[in-house]
Amino acid sequence: MTDTTVSTDGSHGSPDDLDIAETTAGLRTLSTRAFGSLLVVLGGVGFGGSLWLAIEKILKLQDPDRVTSCSINVFLDCGVAMGSWQGAVLGFPNPFIGVAAFPVVITTGVVLLVGARLPRWYMLSLLAGTVLGQVLIFFLMWTSFYVLVALCPACMVVWTIMWPLLWVQVVRAVQTGHLPASEGLRRAVVGNRWVILAIGYVVAVAWLLLSVGPALVASF
Repeated sequence: MTDTTVSTDGSHGSPDDLDIAETTAGLRTLSTRAFGSLLVVLGGVGFGGSLWLAIEKILKLQDPDRVTSCSINVFLDCGVAMGSWQGAVLGFPNPFIGVAAFPVVITTGVVLLVGARLPRWYMLSLLAGTVLGQVLIFFLMWTSFYVLVALCPACMVVWTIMWPLLWVQVVRAVQTGHLPASEGLRRAVVGNRWVILAIGYVVAVAWLLLSVGPALVASF
């Protein structure tokens, strides 16, 4: 995946890039191909993790005494999360949300890769859905860290991809002008996108270690 450099005359880049050529002049922008590829890859990983959890939940319902394949020890145990009310926030198992939602992300990426240009309302709707998904993930992380004091390995697969899935959409929306932003903010977001992405992971890992670090170490 490669980024696209936008020149001041708008002679390079995708149609969306050209719309903001003046405000992103000299920046390495997130190309349509890179964006589409990221949606396909991240959506695929998220779907795989959600499907894994959904299958485990179904098998657990069929055999309540079954030990889930993603249960390693008393601390790394998917069964604890599945058995809690937080594991079915909307009244049905959370993994089913991912099984339904991530194919939309994958399809969007494929459509972009074949050259289609999706309307602003659609991309903002996808971003809004991802924001809601990230809010749910934050709630589940907090629950795992402070209420259950146990981690679900399969859940963490989904947690890991949600942040970049959200962030690349924010970057793309700011870059194309779908989200209004000043020139300074646009340059900061687009130009430092990978640094900000890395900072997000550092914060998440620090939160995990500070909250459940001792229990994690003791579990091995």
